[in-house]
Amino acid sequence: MIDLRGRRVVVTGGGRGIGAAAAVLVARAGADVVVGYRARKPEAEAVALECISYGVRAAAISADLSQRGGADALCIAATATLGAIDILVANAGFWPTAAEPIATMSDARWQNTAAQNYEAMFQIARAAARSVTDGGRIVFVSSTAGQRGEAFHADYASAKGAMISLTKSIAIELAPRQVTVNAVAPGWVDTDAIAPVVFGDEATRIAANIPLGRIATAADIAGPIVFLASPLARHITGEILNINGGSVLCG
Repeated sequence: MIDLRGRRVVVTGGGRGIGAAAAVLVARAGADVVVGYRARKPEAEAVALECISYGVRAAAISADLSQRGGADALCIAATATLGAIDILVANAGFWPTAAEPIATMSDARWQNTAAQNYEAMFQIARAAARSVTDGGRIVFVSSTAGQRGEAFHADYASAKGAMISLTKSIAIELAPRQVTVNAVAPGWVDTDAIAPVVFGDEATRIAANIPLGRIATAADIAGPIVFLASPLARHITGEILNINGGSVLCG
């Protein structure tokens, strides 16, 4: 039922994990895709080739969203490649795997997390507001950490919480243009990003604390993203869609 033929999509952080799964799924639905990446060129190009296999246009484009001008450059290049941007999936982000109490957290760690999350979030939101066509879609990838906090990861959790507030704020701003702005908030997801710390007994323990009994896959997150990007969600804006297997129940 989801048909995105004729739509032009940019997915940031599209070289792996949730971003890669989302890029492939929008291509399967018929959309042309730009796979945004910062450093993972071979992976992003492989994702673009997989998208092309579904008969759509696709390209991998590099941009550092944490740097001023990076997001604008990505949107300009994507517009030149596809002709316009109808849908933006803002997935790029950074999770420091090492736990660190706030009492000992270094300035360097805080600033690095802020650059790759806070600053990148602002830059891509502003670029999207300028670039996405009327009637378009913006979908942010937040986290349950932004809803309930995350001990020893205050830097990451606060950035994701800010993303939730940003989603609600700009949803109102862009509503007159019929641009919807929503976010998904995944819990634990089985991706390369968590692999260094979540494996073996730890993965078993986490899964046991999820009511549905398993850690999500990237595809589990991509499906709701594509729904929010589709005409089926045309009257939904400013919402946070929780995808956590029941582990965090937000009203």
